[in-house]
Amino acid sequence: MTGTLAVMTKNTPRPASQLAGRWRITDMEEWDRDAIDLVGPAFIEFTDGDSGQFSFIVVRGWMDCRAIERDGRPGVEFSWDGDDDGDRAHGRGWALLMHDRTLKGHIYFHQGMDSAFQAEPHGSARTAGGQ
Repeated sequence: MTGTLAVMTKNTPRPASQLAGRWRITDMEEWDRDAIDLVGPAFIEFTDGDSGQFSFIVVRGWMDCRAIERDGRPGVEFSWDGDDDGDRAHGRGWALLMHDRTLKGHIYFHQGMDSAFQAEPHGSARTAGGQ
């Protein structure tokens, strides 16, 4: 470089707008519905920005999200930080929008358990009975 300064900026992709909002977690691979709704309806929520949150059983997490596309489907990959029944917890995960307008994804606990999950738009006719 001759007399110029190269400036690198963070290009922060945002989750696909189709994923923004609250989704009702309806199924998890490792736990039954009674367990995942132990302290309230399980959910995962994405903002229009690059963040979100989730809650199931006694786990609460806040996410740092990055937009992805897999097999032509919009989605997000995320890292998360939060707590599991009062103990600090963190990990990573992903979620994809399926053709039937549901989410499928996976949540991983750092050096711990992991579980696949399915979710539907919060307030949809399919989740109305289980809110």
